[in-house]
Amino acid sequence: MFIALLKLSANRARAGDFLEGHKAWLKRGFDEGVFLAAGTLKAPDEGGGILTHNTDRAALEARLAEDPFVAQDVVRTEVTEIGASMTDPRLSFLGA
Repeated sequence: MFIALLKLSANRARAGDFLEGHKAWLKRGFDEGVFLAAGTLKAPDEGGGILTHNTDRAALEARLAEDPFVAQDVVRTEVTEIGASMTDPRLSFLGA
């Protein structure tokens, strides 16, 4: 499982120009069973984050590169892997 942070970058002012493409990209990630949750970081002007599973780092990084926000330098990505050793029973599918 990975957390992908999408931190606002140099071209942040153009986010609105690429928002619909970004939303379509997010929808595809959910439809394909890779994205579990996505949202805005609560710190002002930081960006967003995505909780992912059913992927490896190389495939996730390739997927992230397809995001219009990434391709247009609206955001830069930071990826962190988490090995879920404990989960709420409702999330048991995330366990090792």
